[in-house]
Amino acid sequence: MSEFPGLHVVDHPAVADRLARLRDRDTTTPVFRALIEELGTFLAYEATRALPMHDVRITTPLIDTTVKRIATRPVVAPVLRAGLGLLPGFLSVIDDAVVAHLGFYRDPESLKPVPYYANVPSELADRHVFVLDPMLATGNSGVAAIETLIERGARSIVFVCVIAAPEGVRTIRAAFPQVPIVTAALDEGLNDHAYIVPGLGDAGDRMFGSVTSVPVSVRAQG
Repeated sequence: MSEFPGLHVVDHPAVADRLARLRDRDTTTPVFRALIEELGTFLAYEATRALPMHDVRITTPLIDTTVKRIATRPVVAPVLRAGLGLLPGFLSVIDDAVVAHLGFYRDPESLKPVPYYANVPSELADRHVFVLDPMLATGNSGVAAIETLIERGARSIVFVCVIAAPEGVRTIRAAFPQVPIVTAALDEGLNDHAYIVPGLGDAGDRMFGSVTSVPVSVRAQG
């Protein structure tokens, strides 16, 4: 992995087994959703290893003692829609994280990310921020998400995904070499439609049982 400094591929039998079931086209939507959540737990465990700690005095049933707690509440920012699948697993590891939301979809013609929503805490400078997006394909949405957070003051960001393509890793590394990437797998690359190969298809569509990732604006007819 020397070609990709800052990339951490989680190597664990339980992760590999769940990822294998995710890739299977016959995996049903409920099972797919459950597997994504479980992988969110494993990825969060690895991604949060470097969170700073501080000493706190507490009273156990026996004595007063000093224990270690996470120093500041981190921020977890799932990229809508598919990033929501990793959120429950992440919160099972860091249960008091502040949740932000970033909305992008990929334009089918240009393959560029189109922003449509951002709900982010105002104070990010002293917080550790974790971006959640199951698929790191071209890296364009990842760069857009990181840019949005930096514009709002974020200085410590980790990108968390289930599967990464080399093209996407290179895109993020070129734009933000200081941002670590934590993933369950580094796949072969992208096909002509910018889908990861072997990949698992469209994570959002498989997770939610939909047929398109492009949002449609619904307006009342008057």
